[in-house]
Amino acid sequence: MRGTPKTISLRRRLICDLMHASMGVPFVSLARSLHIRPLLEARADATAPAGWAAMFVKAFALVAKDEPILRTVYTKWPWPALYELPKSVATVAIARVDDGEECVLPQRIAGPEDLPLAAIDAEIRRGKTAPIEDVPMFRKIMRATRLPLPLRRLSWAVGLNFGRQRGNWFGSFGVSSVAAYGGGELHPITPGPFVVSYGLVEPDQTIHVVIRWDHRVTDAAPIARVLTRLEQVLNTEIAAELRAAGSKPVRAVRA
Repeated sequence: MRGTPKTISLRRRLICDLMHASMGVPFVSLARSLHIRPLLEARADATAPAGWAAMFVKAFALVAKDEPILRTVYTKWPWPALYELPKSVATVAIARVDDGEECVLPQRIAGPEDLPLAAIDAEIRRGKTAPIEDVPMFRKIMRATRLPLPLRRLSWAVGLNFGRQRGNWFGSFGVSSVAAYGGGELHPITPGPFVVSYGLVEPDQTIHVVIRWDHRVTDAAPIARVLTRLEQVLNTEIAAELRAAGSKPVRAVRA
């Protein structure tokens, strides 16, 4: 069958590089439905609620503040080791259309545990709408993607395998979801070490969350505790920040 050859675009080349970097990472997944009624009530009452990605970014970073293992990455150079980062660095998968092509680009958010929800949400929204050249992370990753293959492989290897560079390029955890497109249980592939995915809010006021992690870094029992703590943080700290940001005005009802 004779088809039509197509050149791999710069955006698809990025995904090819990402998949190559993710090969060999021994990922394990744990999924659970979190009960988030207090969060939903706070969000429904907020004037300008943050998006779900922003809430999960900050909630996970707050959990990681007390759980150093969530800020730990596996590196190979100069020898295999675990490297603990001083703060969380989130990488949010941004789905967008660029030059008529659908693509996914990583938006980096450093220290989200110390940022207001509104600031995190603004960075994510900027990643969705701003020109690629105006977003520092996009500009940096696309510059590397333009390199010849041997240099790309080398740059990715340096970014992945030196602890100090890992936070600059790939962060300590990722957030990816298809909830905006109808939901589904997503198990994304990344270089690790942690990636969080969430689905749609269910009628029983739960949300399905999946955490995938590099098994070289930690085991299932700590991640099970992390999911419990994540539920608590969403319903307390994140809900409280939504309430503090301001509620919708109550309209008077004429008697």
